[in-house]
Amino acid sequence: MTPDRPFIVAVASLATGVALIVGYGQGTTGMILAYPFSSSTLHIDLTTAGPAVLGGVALIALGLLLMAWALLAAIVHQISLLTVREDRLERRWRRRRDRDWDRDRETVFEDEPYPDSLGLTEHRHEG
Repeated sequence: MTPDRPFIVAVASLATGVALIVGYGQGTTGMILAYPFSSSTLHIDLTTAGPAVLGGVALIALGLLLMAWALLAAIVHQISLLTVREDRLERRWRRRRDRDWDRDRETVFEDEPYPDSLGLTEHRHEG
């Protein structure tokens, strides 16, 4: 399993959850920058009410769960790539190539008015 789909859904879910919480929130933000950096502060006061709280928290939880799943799938996928032998990959590639060749060779266009005629993108190579 590749981690592509769970990761995409996880990012979309996290972004939607944060957007719900911040979009329906009310609050203030203050930041003080000072030279001894230990006295710099950032204060965020955000209050969200209504269905956005439950929906936002649920979507963030779902996104974190899917992110963990995508991480596990990525680790398993990388380990499986390390253990695959090259001859097995070559057999797989050869089988796929032969199957595609047979499928392309057996393609018959029944709606062609002249079966032996060439289409616009076809060329006849005569030797």
